[in-house]
Amino acid sequence: QGHTAMGGCGTWAWPELLVLLGSSWLWVGSAQPTPPGPTNAPGPQLRFRLAGYPRKHNEGRVEVFYNDEWGTICDDDFTLGNAHVLCRHLGFVAATGWAHSAKYGKGVGRIWLDNVNCAGSEKGIGDCKHRGWGNSDCSHEEDAGVVCKDERIPGFKDSNVIETEQSHVEEVRLRPVVSGGRRQLPVTEGIVEVRYKDSWAQICDQGWDSHNSRVVCGMMGFPAEKKVNRNFYKRLKRAARMKGHRPRLGSRLASKSQPKQKRREDVGPKKRLFTERQQLNYRLHSVSCTGTEVHLSMCSFEFYRGNSSAACGAGMPAVVSCVPGPLFATGNAHKKKQRQQQQQQGQPRIRLKGGARVGEGRVEVLKSSEWGTICDDRWNLQSASVVCRELGFGSAKEALTGARMGQGTGPIHLNEVQCRGTEKSLWNCPFRNITQEDCKHSEDAAVRCNIPYMGYENLIRLNGGRSRFEGRVEVAVGAGDRDQPRWGLVCGEGWGTLEAMVACRQLGLGFANHGLQIRLAGGRTEFEGRVEVKRGSKWGTVCSDGWTTKEAMVACRQLGLGYSLHAVTETWYWDASNVTEMVMSGVKCTGHEMSLSHCQHHGASLSCRNTGTRFAAGVICSETASDLLLHAPLVQETAYIEDRPLHMLYCAAEENCLASSARLANWPYGHRRLLRFSSQIHNRGRADFRPKAGRHSWVWHECHRHYHSMDIFTHYDILTPNGTKVAEGHKASFCLEDTECEEDVAKRYECANFGEQGITVGCWDLYRHDIDCQWIDITDVKPGNYILQVVINPNFEVAESDFTNNAMKCNCKYDGHRIWVHSCHIGDALSEEANKRFEQYPGQLNNQIS
Repeated sequence: QGHTAMGGCGTWAWPELLVLLGSSWLWVGSAQPTPPGPTNAPGPQLRFRLAGYPRKHNEGRVEVFYNDEWGTICDDDFTLGNAHVLCRHLGFVAATGWAHSAKYGKGVGRIWLDNVNCAGSEKGIGDCKHRGWGNSDCSHEEDAGVVCKDERIPGFKDSNVIETEQSHVEEVRLRPVVSGGRRQLPVTEGIVEVRYKDSWAQICDQGWDSHNSRVVCGMMGFPAEKKVNRNFYKRLKRAARMKGHRPRLGSRLASKSQPKQKRREDVGPKKRLFTERQQLNYRLHSVSCTGTEVHLSMCSFEFYRGNSSAACGAGMPAVVSCVPGPLFATGNAHKKKQRQQQQQQGQPRIRLKGGARVGEGRVEVLKSSEWGTICDDRWNLQSASVVCRELGFGSAKEALTGARMGQGTGPIHLNEVQCRGTEKSLWNCPFRNITQEDCKHSEDAAVRCNIPYMGYENLIRLNGGRSRFEGRVEVAVGAGDRDQPRWGLVCGEGWGTLEAMVACRQLGLGFANHGLQIRLAGGRTEFEGRVEVKRGSKWGTVCSDGWTTKEAMVACRQLGLGYSLHAVTETWYWDASNVTEMVMSGVKCTGHEMSLSHCQHHGASLSCRNTGTRFAAGVICSETASDLLLHAPLVQETAYIEDRPLHMLYCAAEENCLASSARLANWPYGHRRLLRFSSQIHNRGRADFRPKAGRHSWVWHECHRHYHSMDIFTHYDILTPNGTKVAEGHKASFCLEDTECEEDVAKRYECANFGEQGITVGCWDLYRHDIDCQWIDITDVKPGNYILQVVINPNFEVAESDFTNNAMKCNCKYDGHRIWVHSCHIGDALSEEANKRFEQYPGQLNNQIS
């Protein structure tokens, strides 16, 4: 009967959609970020933070602020109980381990605590036994560190996030009252409501201005606000006051002078209003924002006291309309206008790099045709919000310091940026030019921006994994609309007590039969309201044909789980779900999409080689990832030509390091001409670079006496200016290890004696020019002008936070005897204009010979 009623209605409308801010959007107080590290402390003078490098956000050297000075804790007699107490100080629920002997680098200043002995249940470190503050016989080589469980204490006050105060405004939403039929998310216009006593209340719009709207739009993930047709909403308010009537108001242009019946007849299915069935309940009034705040709670306002439902007599609920950024614009006309504006403005002079999610990353700016980073001195939420809005997002959720999104490369262009928050571009803000002594890349600034709620995370899930970060990928395919299952009304014809009893029972369970969800909307309490149901969506698996790191990256992003550590193509060991039908195949992503449904795929016409659940696509996600890049100047400094005798190249030939014509040579007589150079490969990410294959599958090469841990680690190519490949090198990972590291970073990987292979964060692997296969065989190359291209991890075999910086290019001139290599740079380091001058073809990152 429910299906019949809904089918007869044929009316689908936008619900009172919740756009909640989430746990990290609970804000109030100053917009200035606190010093590095959390500030949940037992006393007013005691604070704690995690420090050191490299580390993840939930681990590091423990530093304590006591007596107006930061210091460390000695590892003597250190226990897991100590770590539990310290992790709680830092805002984590517990510890999973601890570290001794300055694993995260040596600290500076005082060693405040020694011989600390906690049981683990103490409320603060002051309740534990120790030798007394500042009484220690240790050196900084004994600094203690902790590894905390990656789970925050609810309501904990973190650095870079504005503090929460329970008596203030926390959750805010835009509730749409205009129905656009099958209109897509995001919701850009509606009544502003705040959470109050487990329900929602309105804000009186008396004195409401564009500054207030700008703040609300920024919270909702939109860069700007626009004017609202207030008269339209006034008619809605009058309609809500009509007792016993259910008017359906039509177009915003409907004239007040038209008869009511006539106005009702003019109503079409494309534009309707949800009528208010509840009395308006006001919570705030006299809201006054400057427009630079990142949350409504930072504005001045007053709470209603007494009978709030009778308040705001001369006004109405505050209504806000927002302008979406280019990524979230709906409608072809809107997107076309956005594209025209971008073309007129030319290439953007600001970008985000290294972030796992949309709207987050390291801030990079373009100056003198070269991309560079921003130093985090004085970096705050106002400056971060200017960046976010300039890029088409909302205000900033977090202003991140200390290279929290990985270290950049190249120049550091700006320092001490101090925006007011009203600027159109970061370049309009005051800043100080950088000098060599001011900053290092370990101080690169980053942002996390508010983005519109799109609901993509509800259309994907993982099943069968050992943790929430891994499992077989399952996607929801809704009836009618692939991207977003819709809520709709249930018709009232034939609606009686029995039907209502079934609905109430379903609400108690949360889910209806036949894959339908049910809820109440528009009531005065949670126990009453209009019945709305959501059409069933079918869950199914994804074909693993062509499933690579790029597709897995999109899946992890859509799930909100960071980066893809592994793209899994056989998932028989995760077969823990009753979902067996395959609903998506042929998925091919660029890697930047927000949802798998945005990638190319076969649609309804599925085509998959192996359709069983065993071969369904799976992922292992991670909050952090490595990021490799080549030190371009070293290539330029070390390049030279060598004519090497064939009798010295047997091993190289065996490992396919020579051009194909070498097979026809008169071995062992003659020689091959080789372009040789050194390569220094840095890991600037937030996780170690590890080979995808485990040690059990590494291949021993007797000739060079080493293990290959990756089939292809690097491509070396010589290209003509128009992109034709004329020579290529091929280098497997001879052995990935830490040749050298930055100061205070310890080596972790060494190949000798079948050791572990990898590159630690903050370290680099050096392949000297005199190592076999560290070359390109140019025996058959004719004199001329060419481009030397080196690509690391070319098959995206190992996850990285940024693949765009994996290519390095140089100009080279070869006269048949000598070679000149110059203008070496990372592939994404220059402006589009400079790149066009450098090369006359689109960038080529694959290894297919043209």
